[in-house]
Amino acid sequence: MLKKLLGGLFKGGERHSETEATGVEHEYRGYLIISLPQQQGGQYRVSGIIRKTLADGESEETLEYRFERSDMLSSRDACDELMRQKAERFIDEIGDDMFSER
Repeated sequence: MLKKLLGGLFKGGERHSETEATGVEHEYRGYLIISLPQQQGGQYRVSGIIRKTLADGESEETLEYRFERSDMLSSRDACDELMRQKAERFIDEIGDDMFSER
């Protein structure tokens, strides 16, 4: 019961992998936006990952930023769309600086 109540607070590997498999993906300006809404109390919280793959001919590196917002919506589709819109705006404003340690 506690796991169900607190499940959205923890980002364990198993939970992340399971959710990621069902994420909605969208490419934008060289970034991959993956919508992974967190279901809470019958609503969906805007959540997901922004990835960018860098290649220099010899090696490839994938950078990843966990994107979490407080917005809650009643529809999964609406949540996926809002995630896409917010992530695109974030990319336009912040760009690769999102991957810098703060």
